Amino acid sequence: FHVALPALVFKDLTENDFRGNFDISYLMFCFFTTLSSILIIWGLTELFMKDETEKGAFIQASYRSSAAILGLAFIDNMYDGAGMAPLMILGAVPLFNIFAVIILTLKGQNKDQKPDVRTTIINIFKNPILLGILLALPFAFSGIHFPAFANKSLNYLADTASPLALLSIGAGFEGRKAFRKRKLTVLAALIKLFVICSLFLPVAVCLGYRSQELMGILIMLGSPATVSCYIMAKNTGNDTVLTSSIIVLTTLFSSVSLTFWIFILRSMNLL
Repeated sequence: FHVALPALVFKDLTENDFRGNFDISYLMFCFFTTLSSILIIWGLTELFMKDETEKGAFIQASYRSSAAILGLAFIDNMYDGAGMAPLMILGAVPLFNIFAVIILTLKGQNKDQKPDVRTTIINIFKNPILLGILLALPFAFSGIHFPAFANKSLNYLADTASPLALLSIGAGFEGRKAFRKRKLTVLAALIKLFVICSLFLPVAVCLGYRSQELMGILIMLGSPATVSCYIMAKNTGNDTVLTSSIIVLTTLFSSVSLTFWIFILRSMNLL
């Protein structure tokens, strides 16, 4: 949470050419799509969910994707280059993290009383992943390259993030407790893998996005809940059982859902 995940985000942002592929309309589309999906899920959760202790975990895991971890690697394997897709990370990942801190701080159970606005803002700017993004931006836009030994060290550190997080989830996974939350888990997985894509992919197609750019939007919307959801839920006193259940289920079924969406988009000659 404090070292490996920020290093992973820093690496993803600094390894890609933002200046050469900068497109403000694509960046704004990713930004407002992410913002809309978060606010819709948050609003509906507040309206229909009764248990306050489960709200933070449910909201975060329903909207927050493995965009930075999965996105560029996925696109690079399908195309020769990532195109404007790195801008998806810039448009979506900061919002993922800012709202995760806000929601989890407001819904967390670590404190006897709910934090005020000042405390929430301080927690946002103390978030290690957000700090990693802010540190990466000057390097991403200036085109400054690190020496080979520094890049190797950063890569080794970043590569530990996902395995460590998955080990933590596996070690902390409680099957019986998770089974009791199966309805919320399935609902969150459906939202994460299908509902959000169904709402916003048609809009992206109508706006003319194709190939790498459309694939970037698909990854932003429909990739599984990121493992950092679990770490942030644990650090803020939210429901880790529900969070880990959603991560496991979305990771398990994302191979089916992403294949489904790719098949649909390719059959329409959009990818």
